[in-house]
Amino acid sequence: MSIFQRLRALVAEPNWLENHLFLANVTMPEQLVGKRTGIINRMKAAFVRLGIRGFNPKLRNAPERLAVLRTPEGSPIPPNTLAELRREMVHLRFVNQQIKQIEDARQKQLEDEPQRGSNARVLELQRISGLGIETADMLVRDVFSRDLRDRRAVARYAGLTGSPDESGS
Repeated sequence: MSIFQRLRALVAEPNWLENHLFLANVTMPEQLVGKRTGIINRMKAAFVRLGIRGFNPKLRNAPERLAVLRTPEGSPIPPNTLAELRREMVHLRFVNQQIKQIEDARQKQLEDEPQRGSNARVLELQRISGLGIETADMLVRDVFSRDLRDRRAVARYAGLTGSPDESGS
């Protein structure tokens, strides 16, 4: 088998539409999680500029606590900064709601059609403690769909060992 044929076999996807929908379901939450991280980092940077430590903007009661928050000198947060932080908290809550909606829709789709395609395997893996729906879905579609000939091939695919044709360390 030529290198081209091997690569083509690795990349070949049995059902284009199903994989396209899978990628849409994976990339959207990833983008939203990236946005959430950016929002939290901007808020934490504003707190650091003010000298405020120990305030967690991810908590549910953070907007209420923001009104009574003081700088180390005892002065209130400047009005423009306070308005910016409130806007960021509203944006954070909105992004969290979007992530939750996507996760709920994905879970509902799995439960509504448990025997369709790879849903049964995803649900089976999801029962493992500490393994979420994202990881289970990725394992089923990306790893278990490949025909890996032995343990070494599995380790190479996971990036735990090198390929036989790699030289050096």
